[in-house]
Amino acid sequence: MTAILLPLITFAIASTGTPGPNNIMLTASGANFGYRRSLPHIFGIQFGFPSMVLAVGLGLGQVFTAYPGLHQVLKYVGSAYLLFLAWKIATAARPKSATHEAKPFTFMQAALFQWVNPKAWIMSVAALTAYTTGEGSYVLEALLVAGVFFAVSFPLISLWCLFGALIGRWLTSQKALMVFNGIMSALIVASIALLYI
Repeated sequence: MTAILLPLITFAIASTGTPGPNNIMLTASGANFGYRRSLPHIFGIQFGFPSMVLAVGLGLGQVFTAYPGLHQVLKYVGSAYLLFLAWKIATAARPKSATHEAKPFTFMQAALFQWVNPKAWIMSVAALTAYTTGEGSYVLEALLVAGVFFAVSFPLISLWCLFGALIGRWLTSQKALMVFNGIMSALIVASIALLYI
């Protein structure tokens, strides 16, 4: 199990730290709401994704093996939801100028979002198939994979949110914020398109 630890940590850092729906949404949240107000979103990802990895590792993956069409359905539902979120980000107004106050994701929304996030599914299945041996206790190996993602996620996703918060300080006009939100929205749409190429 120790032989897979360093490659697993490397994979977790690379996959968690690179652009994807979670990080793009956190960047937009940081720009629109600031780091502190985005903390529930950050913690929702930090706890939600490892929980998903563990659930997939402990049996949900077998359901998808038995019913591969179910995975495809989830991919389409997740993509549709991401398109909806991209539209919400693109049309978001600065919180204080909106007619009704916009709010960042809550802990529960961010945690549940992992279940419809196509990149999260790809990451969890890839990690569980590549970094478990099937020798010894598979449950312990699944716990290790989930634990590594839990350990690396907070600093990495925080950087994305802090980056957004820093940019948000420079986006003083509503027009500049709309352009930034449009770019973030386009990146989410691009990340969805890459799943179907």
